[in-house]
Amino acid sequence: MATIIDGKKTSQDIKNEIATRVAEIKTEGGKIPHLAAILVGNDGASQTYVGAKVKACHEIGFESTLVRLDETISEEELLAKVEEINANPDIDGLIVQLPLPKHISVEKVTDKIKPEKDVDGFTPSNVGRMALNWPAYVAATPYGIVELLKRYNIETSGKHCVVIGRSHIVGSPMSILMARNGYPGNATVTLTHSRTQNLKEIAQTADILIVALGKPEFVTADMVKPGAVVIDVGIHRVEDASKKSGFRLIGDVKFDEVAEKASAITPVPGGVGPMTIASLLYNTLLAAEKKVYG
Repeated sequence: MATIIDGKKTSQDIKNEIATRVAEIKTEGGKIPHLAAILVGNDGASQTYVGAKVKACHEIGFESTLVRLDETISEEELLAKVEEINANPDIDGLIVQLPLPKHISVEKVTDKIKPEKDVDGFTPSNVGRMALNWPAYVAATPYGIVELLKRYNIETSGKHCVVIGRSHIVGSPMSILMARNGYPGNATVTLTHSRTQNLKEIAQTADILIVALGKPEFVTADMVKPGAVVIDVGIHRVEDASKKSGFRLIGDVKFDEVAEKASAITPVPGGVGPMTIASLLYNTLLAAEKKVYG
């Protein structure tokens, strides 16, 4: 049976490390990290995510500001609000919760965020810096995966890493991070997607398989090489009458059968998911201490 890569425990370890650093900053009389989040509209999932981020800030001693805006807000008004936070020297990090209403351009809003405050790592500046292996805020999910590989001492150098999914948020940055000269990295990377032919055969050659496709239980045991490390980024709700909530969460990987073949695997829930907030908090600490942009 595979080693379970526990994102819940690892994210708590990271939060504890950040809380220790915040306590030191307080003692030194330094600036307490401050994260601002903009939430547009009343999307239930977005409210839950933002609520969890604000709660995590309080747990570790950060300051936080939540800006709630009506979904009828114009693009100009939202851009003006981003500009206002950009100009506020007390706020170190800014996130704009996605998705945004249809009439607002995600690209315009993302591009308006000052790179020094872009703790989500989505601006062209941070994506470019990451690709060049310069100091950057790395997007939360890829950063969380890198941190899991590191903390579980998973060897990546010279390994074949197959990434399934090419989104700008996970798949693409993951392929760059795994190929870079460093640890975790130095892997030979194959980036696959919905148009890839012979996907099953390619997946079978992976020493490290990172699945971020967004299809429930897409990866089955026959697609996995014995002893592979499997990182499952997917999260899906499926109806389950036996649960009190009426549903359960599953990933992009058929966990039970793949765990029999893999050497290590992330579960869903409790794998990659919890790492995203820990990564966001870490980026905010870097921003407050001016470790990336000086």
